[in-house]
Amino acid sequence: MSTKNVQDTHILRSLPDLHRSLVDIVSTMNRPENDAAMLDKAGLALERALFPLLVLVERLGPIGVVDLAGRVGRDHTTVSRQVARLEELGLVQRRAGQADRRVREAVITPQGKAATDAVDAARGRMALALFRDWSPGEFDDLVRLMRKFADGLGEAAEERAS
Repeated sequence: MSTKNVQDTHILRSLPDLHRSLVDIVSTMNRPENDAAMLDKAGLALERALFPLLVLVERLGPIGVVDLAGRVGRDHTTVSRQVARLEELGLVQRRAGQADRRVREAVITPQGKAATDAVDAARGRMALALFRDWSPGEFDDLVRLMRKFADGLGEAAEERAS
């Protein structure tokens, strides 16, 4: 039997465990009380539904509403209203797209950046508690392998889209 077949068999045998772990992670991360706790620890009074949009605009912006909606799994008209709310709060600004002036992009404002910095600090405090029993090597392995996994997922999605 070739090495490739042995590796394929190993992957297929372990895949259900990986899938269960991913379902558990996504389910835990999508719990509304987690976002509420993060906002509370960051000292932000922000509607929970706006929280992931603010973070994505800061991380990925400038970003169009359709792209943003696709990333959070919501209808673009709903996300457009929510981005308008973030703009009213002074956390993002909408502008004409750089590549296509017909597209409206969201960009983070200094006030929005301060809010996401507070979220990052809260996330850091929460992570220190979560990973307190991990060795530096274990944590580094997790970071490296998660990046490799995320990159592979992104490449596969791009291949399916083309």
